[in-house]
Amino acid sequence: MTNKLPPAKLAEAFRYATDWFAVYVEEVNALNVYPVPDGDTGTNMHLTLQSVRRELDLADTSKMGEVARAISYGSLLGARGNSGVITSQILKGFAERIKEAASVSPELLAQALEEGSRMGYKAVMKPVEGTILTVSRGVAEGAREAVEKGAASLEEVLQGALQRGREASLRTPELLPVLKQAGVVDAGGVGLLHLIEGLEGYLEGLPLPEPPKIERYAQTAFEEEEFGYCTEFLMEGVAEPIEQIREAVSSFGDSLLVVGAEGYVKGHIHTNDPDGLLATVARYGRMIRTKVEDMSQQHTEILSMAGAADEAPPPTGLVVVANGWGLVKAFRGFGARVVAGGQTANPSVQDILDAIRSLPNPEVIVLPNNSNVIMAAQQAASLAEGKTVHVIPTRTMGQGLAASVFYQPDLPSSELLPEMEEASMRAATLEVTRASRSVEIGGVSVTEGQPIGLRDDKLALAADTPEEALFNLVSLAARENEREILTIFHGATVTKEALEALTNRITQAFPELSIEIHPGGPDLYDYLAVLE
Repeated sequence: MTNKLPPAKLAEAFRYATDWFAVYVEEVNALNVYPVPDGDTGTNMHLTLQSVRRELDLADTSKMGEVARAISYGSLLGARGNSGVITSQILKGFAERIKEAASVSPELLAQALEEGSRMGYKAVMKPVEGTILTVSRGVAEGAREAVEKGAASLEEVLQGALQRGREASLRTPELLPVLKQAGVVDAGGVGLLHLIEGLEGYLEGLPLPEPPKIERYAQTAFEEEEFGYCTEFLMEGVAEPIEQIREAVSSFGDSLLVVGAEGYVKGHIHTNDPDGLLATVARYGRMIRTKVEDMSQQHTEILSMAGAADEAPPPTGLVVVANGWGLVKAFRGFGARVVAGGQTANPSVQDILDAIRSLPNPEVIVLPNNSNVIMAAQQAASLAEGKTVHVIPTRTMGQGLAASVFYQPDLPSSELLPEMEEASMRAATLEVTRASRSVEIGGVSVTEGQPIGLRDDKLALAADTPEEALFNLVSLAARENEREILTIFHGATVTKEALEALTNRITQAFPELSIEIHPGGPDLYDYLAVLE
């Protein structure tokens, strides 16, 4: 039995708990019903924990303060969805309580779980019982009771926490009518219990369990909801109070969470106007990550999964790395499993490996879509036991989109790879962003903050406006080769007037081009365009 846990062992415990949680992702997803058809609770919580693991890998785990910061900071940056954001706040409270200690004792573990529950309740504007919050309180109460009864080991404290947490989980349908209607317990609460189970499993040396078989999906009991888009954002350099930002976005929808630390602010809201919401919050800081999910589409996809568990999977799955909600939506429309990441937010080998393992297909094609992600994708492919994995070394999102058009899950990879590889090589990717510093590269001189244009990931030009930069990029690429289709993804800060003027200018100059316009471009970019 363990009576104290030094920082390095605590870091190992959280890494193991992340792997433990991965086993139950689909089970938690299948339970989700609250508060709308937003059925990725398990996925969101797992992504949050994966972000903690990435920070732990970078931290000096011989120091408790470093481990605590990795848990708190990593969970904030990686938090996805209501469940992920609340989980991040529970972990923030946990980390705050342990950061000054040399090791975690049974008493300190109970205090950390209590502070985590308190912080979780504090983060929500209108706390609702029957959710992960109720279960977190049960976990904290169980840990405290175990200590008061003389628990001398961390295992005993976690066992007490799990016992009371499970009792609280079983009560959630009585506290929340929507759960009772669907005949399930709260998904986020179950996810929290699996995290605690993973910590206990590490201490007891247990092997990872087998994934449970999914018999039914709770969302079959529900219709679609009023607000159609689950919208999230992460900003840095924020000076204004959290309350001011929360008030600014409160009118856009419901299921609102806005939290922050160290100049970072993370937000989550369900709305019908994701672009308006993102444009509003962009006034308060530098937007570094966004995500928008069409919950109606997601609801339909989940319903289509019900009853399909016994069907043999098609031969080939697809994993892509992408960010920007419009791009993610496009890739998912092609049938891909998306790993969040891209420029400045490269996913780890483990992130990609988890996505590969999550697919039922015996063969998997991976599109890294960034030159800095190719090696990680290749390493993940080499570690994916039991599957045949092929990495197409796509260096840009545009190459990935062009390749994905030719993906068909019912075909073997041997038939798909030649066409997908050829399509990726034919596509020209045109990106417009802002220079992060003043520099001269390849004869192109830019100043910090100036709009710049990149062609196939290489600096091509500078301009006075983002629209001028994209027009000039299109002019260069379209005249060099015969092109037929121009697909443009734009960021939230691009105005309707600027976009219309740009589109008209391109149409007049290149009438032979068929132009498609989509919102939700990659984070930190004004425009991403693909010429095919």
